[in-house]
Amino acid sequence: MNLKSITLTLLAILTLGTTSAQPFKESKEEKEKRMQWFQDAKLGIFIHWGIYSVRGVTESWSFYNNYLSYDDYMSQLDGFTAKNYNPAEWAKLIKESGAKYTVITSKHHDGVALWDTQASDLNTIKKTPASRDLLTPFTKAVRKEGLKLGIYYSLLDWSNSDYPYATRNSTRYQIKEDSARWQRFLDFDNRQLTELNKQFKPDLYWFDGDWDFSPETWKAKELSTMLRTFNPKVILNSRIQGYGDYATPEQGVPIRRPDSQWWELCMTMNDSWGYAPTDTNYKTANMLLRTFVDCISNGGNLLLDIGPKEDGTIPQEQVDILKEFGRWTKKHADAIYGTRAGIPEGHVMGYTTLNKNQDILYVFLPYKPNGPISVKGLKNKVNRAWVVGNGALLETKVVGKAYWSSVPGILYFDVPESVQDSQITVVALLLEGKIDLYREAGQVITSN
Repeated sequence: MNLKSITLTLLAILTLGTTSAQPFKESKEEKEKRMQWFQDAKLGIFIHWGIYSVRGVTESWSFYNNYLSYDDYMSQLDGFTAKNYNPAEWAKLIKESGAKYTVITSKHHDGVALWDTQASDLNTIKKTPASRDLLTPFTKAVRKEGLKLGIYYSLLDWSNSDYPYATRNSTRYQIKEDSARWQRFLDFDNRQLTELNKQFKPDLYWFDGDWDFSPETWKAKELSTMLRTFNPKVILNSRIQGYGDYATPEQGVPIRRPDSQWWELCMTMNDSWGYAPTDTNYKTANMLLRTFVDCISNGGNLLLDIGPKEDGTIPQEQVDILKEFGRWTKKHADAIYGTRAGIPEGHVMGYTTLNKNQDILYVFLPYKPNGPISVKGLKNKVNRAWVVGNGALLETKVVGKAYWSSVPGILYFDVPESVQDSQITVVALLLEGKIDLYREAGQVITSN
C-alpha cells in the first residue's frame, strides 16, 4: 500500500469516526433546494459498462448465479480493450437525447473499478488491455456538456475476499463470527468512496447491492454523513438502507406514484443492462417515450439505460433511440423540464404535466385521436390552447355545463392530423388561474 492509499484510508476512517457524532442536518426547504435540479431534470441516461460486455453475459450475476465459473467470468478482463472509447462523443449523445444527467457504473458487483483506485488492483488500469482510467475522461466530458454527473457504486463486492458472500451458494464467513473481517470490508468501501468523492465530486450517487444486510450492519448512517461532509449538495438514491433521497423502482413502471416526493424509474432499452448481442428484444422509441411520459406525469424521472460494447462503441439500436428521444424532447421541452406531476387519472385520456405555476396543463396524446379530445372536471376557463412545438392554436368548447350544477362541463378540442407528432402529440392549455378540479361524485337536479 503506497502513501496515497494509506492517507485515503486514514482519512475515510477518521471521517467516519467524527461525522457519526455530527449527523448531516438540513431543513425541509434546504432539501427541496438541493433536490430541485433532480426534480426538474426528468431524463437521465444510465450507463452499464464493464468486462461483462466482452462476451455479453449478464453483468456480475453470471458467476454469482453459477451460470459460469468465477474464473471464466473474470477471464473477460483480458478482452476489455476500450480501444474505440470516445467519452466526448458519449457525453454529446447523452446531451442530444435531452437528458440532463447521466449515471455511470464506476464498479459493479464483480468489483472491477473503472478508475485508478488505490484500494484494489482490480481495475481497468492494472487488469485489462484498456490499461487506463476510463472514469476520469468521461466525468470531464460530462461536465463540459453541462450535464449533472451521477456515479453508480456497488456497496457489495463479490470479488473481495472480505465480503461474506462469493456466490449464491457459497459463504465465506458470518459477520457475527468475524466482525473484524467485516470492518475491513467497510473500510475498503470507504476508501473507494473517499476516492470518488475527492476526485470527481459527483452530483449524485447511485448505490446498489445493499440488500444483504441491515443499515446498522452497513453503517449506512455514518456512510451517508461522510459523503455529505465531503459533498453537502450530493444526492443519494434510496439503495443505502433508508438514508437516500429518492425512490428507485426498476424496470416496471409504477401503477401508482411512489410515496417518495422524488423518484426515478431505471429501465433498459432491451432486457439487458450491459451489452448483450443476443438480446435483440428492443423496445421501440415510442414505447420508451410513453414510459418516459408516464413517469413525468407522476412527478418522476426516467433513467434510461445503455450498454456500450467492450471497445467503447454504443450499439446502433441504442444510438437511434437516443436520437429520437432528442428530437422529441427538444420539440416538447416546455412540457417536460421543470414541470410537476399532472392531474389525477380519469380527467383526460392521456398523460399530463403542469408547469410550476400550475396554470398551464400539458396533455400528452400517445395515440392518434379519433375525434375530439375531452377533459372532464376542469373548473378553470381555458384562455388558450396550442400544440406544443408546433404553435398551432386550437379551438376549445365546453359542453354540458348546467347552470344549476356545480359540476363543470366537458372541455373538448380537436387536434388536426397535420399538427400531430409522429410519436406523442402534446397540447398546452393556458388556464385562468391555478388549476382547479372537480373531484366529486356528481350531482342530481334539486331545483330548476
